[in-house]
Amino acid sequence: MPDTQVDILVSGGGIAGLVAAAAFGSAGFRVLCVDPAPPVTEEAAAGSDLRSTAFLQPSIGILAEAGLWDMLAPHATPLQIMRIVDAGGARSEARLVREFNAAEISEKPFGWNLPNWLLKREISARLTQLQNVEFRPGTGTADLVARETGAIATLSDGTRAHARLVVGADGRNSPVREALGIGVRTIRYGQKALAFAVTHDRPHDNISTEVHRSGGPFTLVPLPDREGRHSSAVVWLERGPEIARLSALPREDFQAAMNARSAGVLGHLTQATRLTTWPIISQIADAFTGPRTALIAEAAHVVPPIGAQGLNMSLADLAALLELSRDEPGSAASLAAFARHRRPEALARLTGIDALNRASMVTARPLRDLRAAMLGSLYASGPVRRMMMRAGLGAQ
Repeated sequence: MPDTQVDILVSGGGIAGLVAAAAFGSAGFRVLCVDPAPPVTEEAAAGSDLRSTAFLQPSIGILAEAGLWDMLAPHATPLQIMRIVDAGGARSEARLVREFNAAEISEKPFGWNLPNWLLKREISARLTQLQNVEFRPGTGTADLVARETGAIATLSDGTRAHARLVVGADGRNSPVREALGIGVRTIRYGQKALAFAVTHDRPHDNISTEVHRSGGPFTLVPLPDREGRHSSAVVWLERGPEIARLSALPREDFQAAMNARSAGVLGHLTQATRLTTWPIISQIADAFTGPRTALIAEAAHVVPPIGAQGLNMSLADLAALLELSRDEPGSAASLAAFARHRRPEALARLTGIDALNRASMVTARPLRDLRAAMLGSLYASGPVRRMMMRAGLGAQ
């Protein structure tokens, strides 16, 4: 196979990488997207990603520009209210409930939620519509030589790709970042997360709920009905040994533990999919760029799944990079501007989410009581509440 000449090489075929390929392709650039693993696009298939993604309002613009939003909107569940429940008392029951309603700051919902496996299916379908985009699953980036004059990537199939700009969207262990010699700062919490879907007795009413007790939040995010029953995606953060114990429980015992942890906010929960597990860290790259190269998404930053920040930060990276690349993708000036804009913003959000995660992990009752008191006092001030909601959306 001969060498490939493209404008943009996207290394990474996760959701962020696929959206990047669609966005640059829709903007008229010649794009090659590679990933060692083909995307799993069916919920029941082995290796499917059972997490879900809440796209907040600012992310919809880049999805529309990529030709994706019209494909995704019919499958999306709106998130009108973000509800925080403190269940840190003697028993696992709601003792403080605070609701942040998007109507206070906007005529639109906070965002829209979709399953990750479905996102991969729809975005992959969009790439097939773009004649200037090649998606090469089963092929990864083996090496990268990047200079101001251009970048040459050696791919795992033995070919080389010459690109004006390489977009590293290849995950927290990014081969592109490692090839550039860029280090990372990593914070480990000793946490893991369980992700799965449930059905439940009460309607979710387009409310995303975080239940805080200890170990980390138990989050229920609205999904469309499943076989006529109300349904939500669950992300359950706990310390690693507890996740291992929960994962090994018989189904009946797991459901009992899950219902106890949910504080009954949606009535009885029934497990609807298998359990998937992944480690929770915070991480930020020492630099977001190299010659002819930009890091986005988890290649640049990783945060715990709190407040729907992770992928929305990634799409903010992409929106900024695309806008700065319209004239000369990969130019030194455009990459310098990208780094100045995105790394301080990502670091500030990582710092805030790190603090929230540590607060959610506390075990001692006096600290849990303090957490509840702080939530109550912050919520009581209308201006502070609205400022928090705008900040969560990424509004300027």
